[in-house]
Amino acid sequence: MAFGRSDRRRRSAAVEPVTLKILVAGGFGVGKTTLVGAVSEIKPLRTEERLTEAGRPLDDLDGVEGKTTTTVAMDFGRITVNEELVLYLFGTPGQDRFWFLWDELARGALGAVVLADTRRLSDSFAAIDYFERRGLPFTVAVNCFDGADRYPPESVRDALDLDPQVPVMLCDARLKDDARDVLVSVVEHAMEAGARRREPALP
Repeated sequence: MAFGRSDRRRRSAAVEPVTLKILVAGGFGVGKTTLVGAVSEIKPLRTEERLTEAGRPLDDLDGVEGKTTTTVAMDFGRITVNEELVLYLFGTPGQDRFWFLWDELARGALGAVVLADTRRLSDSFAAIDYFERRGLPFTVAVNCFDGADRYPPESVRDALDLDPQVPVMLCDARLKDDARDVLVSVVEHAMEAGARRREPALP
């Protein structure tokens, strides 16, 4: 019985982890579903549908001709970073016609990942503009596709006209460790941005 009471005390003293919401955004076919699936510790929820001939006039497949499915609502996954932090991941749809879902998905989010593809870098501007307008901290993660040209992060920063404090990383969205590093970067950047906002203004 003494052991049982001690065990209960340990359980009651355990601190519940902080849970945070992170968005994974970017252009069509940039690897959002892949990143969520690579890092999620649960079976990710996916809302993918097959691309059809009817959708071809709406979906730009230049550079991603092999893509056969598309996210029509969201992807959802979860990762426990450590015993004190759990991240819930919400992947946004990439096509313009599904952007009406973004406001709901962004509600309550700590920050975001903007995945970028150097073959279609301009596709990142819409997501970057969205988060800049809402003051939501984000990290730009360049998904290094096989065969795509690779550029140093500072070159990507200049091409996207990003503020100096926005983190820019290279990653392979298929790799769990790479995806985890990107998510940790978002959390750290969001915390630093929050701390800057709380700093008293100089007289």
